[in-house]
Amino acid sequence: MSRMCELCGKKPSTGNNVSHANNKTRRRWLPNLQTVRVATEGGNARHVRVCTRCLRSGAVVKPLVKR
Repeated sequence: MSRMCELCGKKPSTGNNVSHANNKTRRRWLPNLQTVRVATEGGNARHVRVCTRCLRSGAVVKPLVKR
């Protein structure tokens, strides 16, 4: 399972750790992914890994809870 948002496609980004001695080593910034239940077109629900930006913006439609 890749560390990628299934809605917007956000992936890990790369860069450098830089020490006080200006030594550089590679590092990665991982997206904040959450597993949530999402309503599909057929009325079913499935689990999807999405970033918190998609959750906050309302791009994710959660299924209705039947009580």
